[in-house]
Amino acid sequence: MSEKERALAARTVLQQCLRARLQVRPAGERSEAEFVQMDRGTVLYICFFKGATDDILPKMASTLLNLRLCEADSGKLSSLLELPGSLLIVPQATLGGEAKGRAVQYHTDISKEDGLRLHSAFVSLREQEAAKAGPTVRHGSYGNRQVLSLDTNGPFTHLMEF
Repeated sequence: MSEKERALAARTVLQQCLRARLQVRPAGERSEAEFVQMDRGTVLYICFFKGATDDILPKMASTLLNLRLCEADSGKLSSLLELPGSLLIVPQATLGGEAKGRAVQYHTDISKEDGLRLHSAFVSLREQEAAKAGPTVRHGSYGNRQVLSLDTNGPFTHLMEF
């Protein structure tokens, strides 16, 4: 099967940042909103598509941790593993959208139940790999509205499909 014929399992976008703050739980009647935050590192937006399985997760985790996207103090591009930095994983179903006229449709996105399972497994895998190398991993809550504040120092963004 050629690369074009292979079904798309996931789409990711990596964004280098100086600081990020993500709401992981909205405010309730008796509680304030909860946030995770990080300093220098990478924000990873991730969307899984129908048919995605756990088989893709190790390749995704390795590829994304080793991609040289982060700018070091020297100006040289380095991977997250090579820098002191953090990783913020943001589930982003809208990456699966396809424009149809003036509307966006999400027919290829994975079901919420399967998406939650894959997202949780991916976060766990990233936490395990990062623990060996040093970066701190933070993540959003699957299915929540993603309220994100981000400070960047350049257009270091990359789209990857698996």
